[in-house]
Amino acid sequence: MKLTILHIEDDQEIGSWVSKFLTDCGYEVIWITSGHEAMKHIERADLVILDIMLPGLDGYTIGQRLKQKYPNTPIMMLSARTSMEDKLQGLTFADDYMTKPYHPDELAARIQVLVRRLGIVSPEIIQVMHLRIDQKANRILNTISKTDIVLTGKQFHIFMYLLDHLNQILTKKQIYEAVWGDPYIEGDKTLMVHIRHLREKIELDTSNPQIIETIRGIGYRMRS
Repeated sequence: MKLTILHIEDDQEIGSWVSKFLTDCGYEVIWITSGHEAMKHIERADLVILDIMLPGLDGYTIGQRLKQKYPNTPIMMLSARTSMEDKLQGLTFADDYMTKPYHPDELAARIQVLVRRLGIVSPEIIQVMHLRIDQKANRILNTISKTDIVLTGKQFHIFMYLLDHLNQILTKKQIYEAVWGDPYIEGDKTLMVHIRHLREKIELDTSNPQIIETIRGIGYRMRS
C-alpha cells in the first residue's frame, strides 16, 4: 500500500513536476490547486504538502484548519517566502517549512524524515522497475523472469540503503559508512566491487544499468 500525499499547489508547472516526481518516488499523489477542496481529500492523505500563496484561502489558514481537525497528519510548507516571520508563522502548525527553489532530492529526503519521525508506516511492497521488493519478507522478485533474487548480506544491505533513499544521490562515503560502519577511505574500491556484483543480479543489462545509476565523481542513485 502506497503512502498518499495531498499536494496543494496552484502553479500548474510546479504542481505538475512535483506530483510526477513524488509519483516516481513511489507515492500516491492527490494534486489540487486550491484549499477549498482540501477537506474532501484530507482523510485519504498520510502527509500534506502545502503552498502559501493560493487563490482564496491562503496556505496558513488552510494548514491551521487541517492541523486542527487532523493533528496527526504531517504538513510540509513549500513557499517562495523566505523571511523568518513567514517561517515562524508556518511552523506554528506545520511540521516542516521548505523554501523555493529547492532540489527535488531534498524534498524526497525531508518527506522521508517526516515519515520516520512521525511513525508513518512505509509501504511493505515497493516496485522498482522490474523488481518487486517485499520489505516485510525481505524478498526481491524479478517480475520478468518470475524468480527470486538472492543477495549476499552486504549486497542486500547496500540495496536496502539505496532503496531507503530512492531517487536520491548518495556519496560513496555515505553508502560505505552506512553499510560497513567504518570510515571511508578515498579511493577504496570495495563498494564499487559490491555494486558491480549487485548489478549483475538485479539489472537487465549490466552494460547499461537502469536501477543503480553511477553519478560520476559523487556516488550512486537508485532510480524508480
